[in-house]
Amino acid sequence: MDRNSLIGILLIGLILIIFSVLNQPSQDEIERARRERDSLEQVRREMEEAQPDPAERETPGEPEILEEDPETTAEGELERLYGPFAEAGEGDNEYYTIENELLVLTVSRKGGRPYSVELKDYKTFDSLPLILFNGDENSFGLNFFASNRSITTNNLYFELVSEEERVVADTGPESLAMRINAGNGRYIEYVYTMVPDSYMLDFEINLVRMNEIMGSAANFIDLYWEVNMPGHEKNPQHENNYTSLYFRHYGDDLDKLSERRSMDEEEIRTRLKWVGFKHQFFSSLLVADDHFLSGYVRQEKLDEETYLRNFVADLRLPYDGNPEEKLGFSFYFGTNHYNTLKTYSSVYENENGYDLALEKMVPLGWGIFGWINRYIIIPVFNFLENYTSNYGIIILLLTISIKIVFFPLTYKSHLSTSKMRVLKPQVDEINERIPKEKSMERQQAMMDLYKRAGVNPMGGCLPMLIQLPILIAMFRFFPTSFELRQESFLWAEDLSTYDSILNLPFTIPWYGDHVSLFTLLMCISTIIYTRMNSKMTAGSSQMPGMKSMMYMMPVMLLFIFNSYASALSYYYFLTNMITFGQIAIIKRFVDDEAILRKLNENKKKPRKKSKFQARMEQMAKQKSQQAASMKKKPKTGGRQAGGGRKK
Repeated sequence: MDRNSLIGILLIGLILIIFSVLNQPSQDEIERARRERDSLEQVRREMEEAQPDPAERETPGEPEILEEDPETTAEGELERLYGPFAEAGEGDNEYYTIENELLVLTVSRKGGRPYSVELKDYKTFDSLPLILFNGDENSFGLNFFASNRSITTNNLYFELVSEEERVVADTGPESLAMRINAGNGRYIEYVYTMVPDSYMLDFEINLVRMNEIMGSAANFIDLYWEVNMPGHEKNPQHENNYTSLYFRHYGDDLDKLSERRSMDEEEIRTRLKWVGFKHQFFSSLLVADDHFLSGYVRQEKLDEETYLRNFVADLRLPYDGNPEEKLGFSFYFGTNHYNTLKTYSSVYENENGYDLALEKMVPLGWGIFGWINRYIIIPVFNFLENYTSNYGIIILLLTISIKIVFFPLTYKSHLSTSKMRVLKPQVDEINERIPKEKSMERQQAMMDLYKRAGVNPMGGCLPMLIQLPILIAMFRFFPTSFELRQESFLWAEDLSTYDSILNLPFTIPWYGDHVSLFTLLMCISTIIYTRMNSKMTAGSSQMPGMKSMMYMMPVMLLFIFNSYASALSYYYFLTNMITFGQIAIIKRFVDDEAILRKLNENKKKPRKKSKFQARMEQMAKQKSQQAASMKKKPKTGGRQAGGGRKK
């Protein structure tokens, strides 16, 4: 073969490749074909229902119809719609179940899809079986072109496959294999395999000789998964705030759609490892053994009385066009318990060398707040679980532990407040001596007083600021802590949601239709603490309106926390009560007169200057010396004083 022939063959091959790529159907064309196919199927069903019974058509005097046009029959319509999959286009729907110790999976014959998943160990808030999703409105299936037809397996009827006929025969007793045939030994097979005592189950898609009808240009298959997520908890509005669609980029970090938006979507053009429909306390995930090429994800808020959200994941699977191909996946149907998710991620990493990072779906907070929850709060919480199963007691012990650790800061804050209080008469004297118009001079005099007495005006605030990350971390921890779900304590039936001692016959805006006692106790104790703190800081100057603002905060918290997790209000209430006890103890060892004597002694001591202050004073001294020398310097220029004119 000469050079010109080789170049010609290469050009022809390149043209064919470009032509096949350019002629691939777009996503819009696929959706349009899908809608057209669904419309035709609806017309076919209406035609079948409108046809009279054959026995009714045989009336005397009418000629017997011997033949029908095959194009007008149901078989002809199925052939036109589904081509080689026409035999799977109609059938009777049936349901098959496989289960292990933790969950029950029901698979529908139509579509061969997961129809419902029940978690055995858990119930809804009203004691019904906990079903992650259920119903015919859910979809799961492959979308592709075969024999110039758009095929959606979600509308086709699968047939059970015996153990001997399966592509992978050794799948264990708790497995289910289903198949749709395309004639001449061509088929698509789904295989579900339960793993004992696990929330994860294996899922395989086997494509046998599909290259004969899909064509050589096909290099991907679409997998469409849609679920309407039902509510399981007492407060659907709060539950919806923690429900979202999560996905992990292949070799990259976790991402999600916004929980706050009524509708959110994203076109993902990079590879994905898994996609998950996350509920507040439970999740449904699909994990690829290898990866998804790309995907489109969408979520939309629904009527909270029926379903929380509609989730859609349209994922593109790699397809090489081989006579036999196997696509491997894993489903996770289970809890959002932090340590459980972390364990599954670790096991998967040990087996496959890839960290799924499933535990990151639990929203523990960003930055330092998440760090506190992951490495301090959760380990302490789990440690206390070894000694008691009462989570109200666990929260009490956790609160006591935190307050003991931060007791030195509380003592320092109270001591600093006492110093500011005993200096109040001297501060008042400065305010009377220096008029209000000279605010800068007054402020400098106060700072000089604090400096000579050895008092830091911010000393009472800094210890509280150090404790603030713990309070914020708890705000994220308790509403998402799976351990607290349906755990009762005192009058609270479920620590993961609000406690109600009175159901109101009406709804108060921003407050709700119930009264939470833990929230009420928290707000009352906060008001008492604010009053105590106001008396202790009476000696320090406060900004105008600050006092009334401090009393407004507990009222705002009353509205905000009334529908939050009762464990959170209970924790803040315990924090206030323990703080009262600590202050009572500190007061027994803090003497205001002794503090004042100490401060007066500090004022008599020579003050040590810092290097920075010494440099600043040296610069100021040099500047003043230069100014003085400029005044003494005689004037130059013009005629000299006196001159020689006097005789």
